[in-house]
Amino acid sequence: MSVNSLMAWLLDSDVAIRWQVMQDLLDADPAMVWEERSKVAETGWGAALLSQQTPAGTWQGDDFTMLITIYSLILLKNMGIDPQNAKVQKAIARIADNLRWEIFDGQSFFDGETEPCVNGAILTAGSYFGIESKILSGLLLSEQLGDGGWNCQAPKSKRSSFHTTICVLEGLLEYEKAFGGSEEIRKARERAEEYLLERNMLRRLSSGKIIDKAWTRFRFPPSWHYDLLRGLEYMRMANRKPERRMQEAIETVRMRRHQNSRWPLSKPHKEFQIPFEMETQVGATSRWSTMRAMRVLKWYEAAD
Repeated sequence: MSVNSLMAWLLDSDVAIRWQVMQDLLDADPAMVWEERSKVAETGWGAALLSQQTPAGTWQGDDFTMLITIYSLILLKNMGIDPQNAKVQKAIARIADNLRWEIFDGQSFFDGETEPCVNGAILTAGSYFGIESKILSGLLLSEQLGDGGWNCQAPKSKRSSFHTTICVLEGLLEYEKAFGGSEEIRKARERAEEYLLERNMLRRLSSGKIIDKAWTRFRFPPSWHYDLLRGLEYMRMANRKPERRMQEAIETVRMRRHQNSRWPLSKPHKEFQIPFEMETQVGATSRWSTMRAMRVLKWYEAAD
């Protein structure tokens, strides 16, 4: 498949993908990119997901309403929805005004709960949508383990988890981007990045064995699960300089590419089933996977 036909296929998509292709793969004019991005809240998948919010502020999910609400916000963020859009501001105000963690004496939704994997996602969402929580960012910093990462099973477990660590890293990075960083946050992120890189982003430090082969298949939208593409996307967004310890992860991304130059859709995580049709045929070519993989490879290869 030619580059032109591949780009045409990517652009023949929902606006949530189209603007990112224009920005990250085609280096389009920023004004043209913004014109496309500003449509995410008004049409297509972004508008569809936004419309699913209840008057109380939640996205319904049986017994996991709060989690589904968190993952819905993360998906809106990954679509690039404009945080300043009036509809989006109204949606965030519903959450801030109505949602509380009852088991924590009515603590604000955006101040988080107990598990760092969940709190990392809340910090990501809150920061992107303009809600600053010094309580939550401070809590996460205080919970960093000795090996550099985080684990929802701490303090019982002294070893970090890739799953929890990537959630917290994304949250701290988004917090820095939104409200300015600090030396403490920068150092915490660097330690956690080293935790991933010391293990080549997928291997046990003790034995060198691959921790979980599921990490070599790339799912979207994300919940609390780590995979190699998610880890590499974080490194790209954090402006981490590509290096040899990322090479195996990069080669795995290349290997997953089909002969038609596209990447497939792996089975979505069961914790978050979006309430409308986006990309549904497991194993079929995926514009989300293809766009995300291509921009990671572009970032890595540019350093070479």
